[in-house]
Amino acid sequence: MQRKLFCQISPATYKISVFKCRFVRGIKNLFSGKHFSKIRREEPLPVLIYKHNSLIRRKLGNTRPDLQENKAVNLGLSAPKINGILIRPGETFSFWYLIGNPSASKGYKEGVTLFKNRVEAGIGGGLCQFTNLIHWMVLHTPLTIVEHHHHDGVDLFPDYNRQVPFGTGTSILYNYLDYRFKNETDVTFQLITYVTDTHLCGELRASENFPFKYHIETENENFVRIGDDVYRKGRVYRTLIDKATGNELSRELIRDNNAKVMYDTSHLTIE
Repeated sequence: MQRKLFCQISPATYKISVFKCRFVRGIKNLFSGKHFSKIRREEPLPVLIYKHNSLIRRKLGNTRPDLQENKAVNLGLSAPKINGILIRPGETFSFWYLIGNPSASKGYKEGVTLFKNRVEAGIGGGLCQFTNLIHWMVLHTPLTIVEHHHHDGVDLFPDYNRQVPFGTGTSILYNYLDYRFKNETDVTFQLITYVTDTHLCGELRASENFPFKYHIETENENFVRIGDDVYRKGRVYRTLIDKATGNELSRELIRDNNAKVMYDTSHLTIE
């Protein structure tokens, strides 16, 4: 029998482990020497690099509908904390540095959280949709992603009007699973984020334009049966394209998916 980790012994030891992780991340932030983005500008920067809207209320398997409503509240509280933030040359964007602890005392409600490949309810749940949106926009820029966690190895929910490739999502947990990117260019970037009645909306803007653009797509995506299980496979590529000529400048593999499907597969075409 595999020995349990300290955090798995009891709810009390789990809380101790979380406190330790948060404390260690706080100390690292203090002494890392990183220059975190914190300056805001109300007026949008002149160049729109990429924009994306994400539907807030989604059908996620058999999860409680009220958790989707609560997620709308959580996104409404967090979007203004990011809106207008500038990411100047040399600065690092940290999601949790700007959002802070999404606690009940601040008005955050229970939403969908994913823990050890299980769907649970937790205060502040649903904010990974926010970092999903930011990550998708950042992938269309030359910004450098320096911290990105995945919901690795599992496909938890059937596709519901999917707009972005599977496998390009994020996993966050205050404050030690963060989403971060660094601006290693000489151009200033800006995030514009807000919510409507139905969508979380984002724009990634810049002080100057670029002579290139990015295109992201999945190739060879399929479902295969291995033993008694079904897996979702596929490779996600990012292509750099010259705007003037349309020529491909570079191509990189950013995700090689091999995820166990955790929902009913009777409606899938399985190879």
